[in-house]
Amino acid sequence: MTTPFATLQEHAEDAAHSAAEGAPDLGGAIMHHLVDATEIELPFGVLHLPTGWTVHLGPLGAVDLAPTKHVVLLVLAALICLAVFIPLAMAARRRHRGKAPGGFAGAMEALVLYFRDEVVRRNIGHGADAYTPYILTLFFFILVMNLLGLVPWGGSATGNLGVTAALAVMTLVLVEVSGMKTLGAAGYLKTIFYTPPGMHPVGQALMLVIMTPVEIMGKLAKPFALAVRLFANMTAGHTLVLSLLGIIFVFANMTLGRWGIAAGSVAMSSAIMVLEVFVAFLQAYIFAMLTAVFVGLIRHAH
Repeated sequence: MTTPFATLQEHAEDAAHSAAEGAPDLGGAIMHHLVDATEIELPFGVLHLPTGWTVHLGPLGAVDLAPTKHVVLLVLAALICLAVFIPLAMAARRRHRGKAPGGFAGAMEALVLYFRDEVVRRNIGHGADAYTPYILTLFFFILVMNLLGLVPWGGSATGNLGVTAALAVMTLVLVEVSGMKTLGAAGYLKTIFYTPPGMHPVGQALMLVIMTPVEIMGKLAKPFALAVRLFANMTAGHTLVLSLLGIIFVFANMTLGRWGIAAGSVAMSSAIMVLEVFVAFLQAYIFAMLTAVFVGLIRHAH
């Protein structure tokens, strides 16, 4: 008599036998998709990128300037943004001449106005319009990079911690320079060295000793959180999709239930892919919104 436990045991034995016969390296396939590389997989073959572009900086060592897959995807995302927004800018110019844009141009204009009014102005306040171009560029650039990871033979440059860290450092520079310009030298220093007025000198000294490192760490923690959040979300989503699809190949040699496993794997992967589209928009929005929040916080440090 066959029991459910015996059936499960047979499935496990089939899976182990499949692995022993040389099942595909699922972990290696996932890492090959996630990490940077010097080649790009295309429908007609593999494109090998040039290597050996090394610049020697003397005692500082050498820097490799050769393009990689993520660098190519960064450039591609920038070109897509240019291809979309240059015609939109021309449509906006026609609007000022009395011709209102329609269709896609009208929808994008509505999105831009929403960002300006509800994200930038609401979080930064007076003088917010000067930051609108940067924050909008940040949102659409990250969004395109995220979506490129969901197309066949694509990849997500935002799954590279170096890319997200560079974006976060740019935000850090913007925030701190904005604080210096708005608050002045004395006001900016108070965001690092601050003691409540009227406090005893001994208490002020203790407050400076304790709180100054905390304030400095707080300034560095904001871009760190931006970089890690974007990197982790994009990497986790791709890992989950590839892991679910990989189940098909891991259990391909099973004698029982392989078609059911394949159907369930495809269904779950499709659901996660739909969710990943939402995550791509959400993470781009969060990065842009938090940039506006950090600028607003330092401009109104009181």
